[in-house]
Amino acid sequence: MTEFDIVVIGGGLAGSIAALSLARSGRSVALAAPPHATDDRRTTALMDQSIRLMERLALWPRIKPAAAPLCVMQIVDGTNRLLRAPTVAFRSSEVGLDAFGYNIPNALLGDVLRDAVAAEGNITVFADRAGEIDITADNLTVRLGDQRVITAAFAIGADGRHSPLRESAGIGVRRWSYPQTALVLNFAHSIPHGDVSTEFHTESGPFTQVPLPGNRSSLVWVLKPEVAADYSQLPLDELGRRVEARMQSMLGAVIVEDSVQTWPLSGMMANRFGKGRVALIGEAAHVFPPIGAQGLNLSLRDIITLTEILSGQAGAPVTATAGDSFDRRRRADIMTRTAGVDLLNRSLLSDFLPVQMMRAAGLHLLSGVPPLRGLVMREGIEPGRGLRSLPAFFREKLKRQ
Repeated sequence: MTEFDIVVIGGGLAGSIAALSLARSGRSVALAAPPHATDDRRTTALMDQSIRLMERLALWPRIKPAAAPLCVMQIVDGTNRLLRAPTVAFRSSEVGLDAFGYNIPNALLGDVLRDAVAAEGNITVFADRAGEIDITADNLTVRLGDQRVITAAFAIGADGRHSPLRESAGIGVRRWSYPQTALVLNFAHSIPHGDVSTEFHTESGPFTQVPLPGNRSSLVWVLKPEVAADYSQLPLDELGRRVEARMQSMLGAVIVEDSVQTWPLSGMMANRFGKGRVALIGEAAHVFPPIGAQGLNLSLRDIITLTEILSGQAGAPVTATAGDSFDRRRRADIMTRTAGVDLLNRSLLSDFLPVQMMRAAGLHLLSGVPPLRGLVMREGIEPGRGLRSLPAFFREKLKRQ
């Protein structure tokens, strides 16, 4: 039996970053996870707050050469409905940033994390799946598939939407589904993207192009499941023509790269995000559609908060209520982000005229009211950042009057 301060169950992006962050804070960490799949062709847009975490963990120098900055993020109404919204462009320069964040290939990010975990002295990797998990008031034990046993004072579930740790802790979930599938691919294009990401709102969901280095971009195209299945089987040249047409030739001729993937969309939220000696992060806690670059960024905010709670007790035992503290601190952010993404996605699917009017009106306001646009941008980068900027904004307005 091996004893640790913390056991992280699950070795994906969120689990690996959690293990690194807590190990660097001085905790002894066990990372229990079988070898992770390396064929993920998706990319992840990490926002400014997440990039700063990568810098603190000394990971950014290896990641940056393969990342593309996101300097402008624009929303284009690509529907054919009666009420259409104007194009809204969010520019990082409006909030004093060189870039909102960077778009990073998941495979590259996974490679960097695996190397960092292997080199970290405070992390012991158990390349096996967690089996039986026993949680008591004093500690918890994890029996692995090969019958080795890990004892820890605290456990972090980064073990996906069917989390065994969540089930062992008796935490329920609410699940929902969408009549949508994401078609995921990378493509080259003849016109430079200029570090601009464009999200077309369509009747089937968002069509989101995000820059990669050079004249390349990643794409998440949300479609009806049967359409996504058909498109995934098209010859690449024909699929490229459809991507170009959907983008209105904004980036010129398109060449789709090999290995197109499809991902059915669904949603899930745990009833609690922490309990006693357990905390849930990533898809063990929250799942929602790929809209607004919220997924992994939300998970990294989980990790930032969890590190603050646990490293604040460095050198002392982990308290039996650390999970409850995590739940209280993360609840508002997770619930508002999940509800916001769900509402926006459903508004695209709805033919109900009042819903279309509200969506169009909201985008009109963002387009025409710069202070409101700035508030939304700051909140998108870091929760609370926009609200904290309000006093300074009103002081500046009063000075000008």
